Amino acid sequence: MKFTNYMILEFPSKSTNEAFARSAVACFAAQMDPTLEELGDIRTAVSEAVTNCIVHAYPNDLGVITLRCRILKDNVLDIVVKDKGVGIPDLEQARKPMFTTGGAERSGMGITIMESFMTSFDIASEPGKGTAVHMRRRLQRRQ
Repeated sequence: MKFTNYMILEFPSKSTNEAFARSAVACFAAQMDPTLEELGDIRTAVSEAVTNCIVHAYPNDLGVITLRCRILKDNVLDIVVKDKGVGIPDLEQARKPMFTTGGAERSGMGITIMESFMTSFDIASEPGKGTAVHMRRRLQRRQ
């Protein structure tokens, strides 16, 4: 698919990098002149995706998270967050609201939140090989 601009970031799965990823995507998306609501939704979805990598993909050690953003035609922001962690054994179950493997302190709403804030959402995972979250958000054209 053709794009007009892109960025790729790679960083360790440290919790401090969640804010970095969220801010980097917001700065990249700013060139598309999003509304504050759109920017908030994008930041939240990226935060959920990166947090899932940190908490679930690499539960006992550090790993690498890759974040790619592209600007596509028709004012669409395309975001992919990937890890090479433990993977998700049952995607159907993982997509159910309130399901979590992260213990009592986790709400189990990350995938639901990502899906509800983006125009399109897809997740692919293979146990032992990692997970890729692919999100797109069509932004309003401001006059």
